[in-house]
Amino acid sequence: MTNNNKLRNFINGQWQYAGTERYLKVVNPATAVTMTHVPLSPALEVETAVQAAAAAFPEWRQTPAGDRIQPLFKLKMLLEEHLDELARLITNECGKTYGESVGEIRRGIENVEVACGIPSLMQGYNNEDIARGIDEHMFRQPLGVVAAVTPFNFPLMIPLWFLPYAVATGNCFILKPSEKVPMSTQRFFELVEQIGLPAGVLQLVNGGKEAVDALLDHPAIRAISFVGSTPVAKYIYSRGAANGKRMQCQGGAKNPVVIMPDADLDTAVRIMADSAFGCAGQRCLAASVAVTVGAAQTTFTEAMAAAAASRKVGYGLEETVQMGPVISADSKQRIEHLIGVGEQEGAKVLVDGRQRAVAGYEDGYFVFPTLLDGVHPDGELARTEIFGPVLSLMHARDINEAVALVNGRAFGNMACIFTSSGAAARHFRYAADAGNVGINIGVAAPLAFFPFSGWNESFFGDLHAQGRHGVEFYTQTKVVVERWPQEWSRQF
Repeated sequence: MTNNNKLRNFINGQWQYAGTERYLKVVNPATAVTMTHVPLSPALEVETAVQAAAAAFPEWRQTPAGDRIQPLFKLKMLLEEHLDELARLITNECGKTYGESVGEIRRGIENVEVACGIPSLMQGYNNEDIARGIDEHMFRQPLGVVAAVTPFNFPLMIPLWFLPYAVATGNCFILKPSEKVPMSTQRFFELVEQIGLPAGVLQLVNGGKEAVDALLDHPAIRAISFVGSTPVAKYIYSRGAANGKRMQCQGGAKNPVVIMPDADLDTAVRIMADSAFGCAGQRCLAASVAVTVGAAQTTFTEAMAAAAASRKVGYGLEETVQMGPVISADSKQRIEHLIGVGEQEGAKVLVDGRQRAVAGYEDGYFVFPTLLDGVHPDGELARTEIFGPVLSLMHARDINEAVALVNGRAFGNMACIFTSSGAAARHFRYAADAGNVGINIGVAAPLAFFPFSGWNESFFGDLHAQGRHGVEFYTQTKVVVERWPQEWSRQF
């Protein structure tokens, strides 16, 4: 993967060092040990990659859809064969447990599988005789050169939300992964080398803001996908759209979950603990607010506190560990500061995860599960995406008050309810102002056949990642209206 402990870019079918002396350390968040160094590639690297993609596009576009998907079948098999290796890489650079890393790769493989159906998913439609002797057809054609800028929390799954659909529909794709977790994508592209794609169809450019801005400004790039925080999503969306690009930008979240008095308590607590504290709370679909209704306040609060306090935290490759570290020292400091903000605003810290250490990994960036009770709905903590293992508790008298709390926020990524009542579930499903809704589900993550449907400040654009939305995002429609007068046929 590396030489001289420096990662490389993959451009025009070749591995090459970036033309820069600026490198960042890639640190294992559980041990704080530097594993390698990633380049902050200059804009010139982006230019080279775009030129290679533009040159490869005409031939790739003309390749039949049935042939374009053959490398993806090979990619699926390679991902399966190297699943253990990739999962260990993800755990070491991202911090999540091995099981969470395996689950991430499985969800990525799902998208490869769905994209292999492009010969059907990309089909257009037609009508004969829309007027006498006139036929009309709609075709889907690829855009050209497209790119994605992806985050640290799912180093492989989120690139695979985009890459398979882009390539299968006939585009050439450039990936700019998070500079915090570049090792798994580096290894992934070593596997990509083996699947038989022409040079320039898939490329990897490591970097920071300069590389991102170069992608956003380059006139040959037609579309960009992004996942990250809302402030950055707004920036990416605004700058890309101002340059005439098609954009899909997934932002942040503050995901509420309603606990009704008739919920199965043991199930709700178990699932909520996994949702709030799994991946150290660094999921865009992590539960971050629990709204208890009526009598659930006492029973759920007590049980949730016990679950938070008993969760085993440590290095994610150890079998019994249930939660790993957060991504960086800066994240740890920010999360612990926000816990203090909630406390200052009047919340009671029932379980405190600050200033805790894991034996043998004292330098790691660990924040233990934290539970805050009585968080003020209008406070800073209630409005801010913490992106850490912190669950805030609010309380409501009935479902209508709970739904008002759910909808009284800027984000709209996910909302869930735990209940035994079909009527309550239907009311919640109908009224919740969120794009992904769970009923007795703690992480309402759509399977690859469905779009990842964030709303409000959680998404900027029109077409989401995955499924048919992915196909539509990476294609443009061409409508052909044709007439062949009968007298022309008499010439032959």
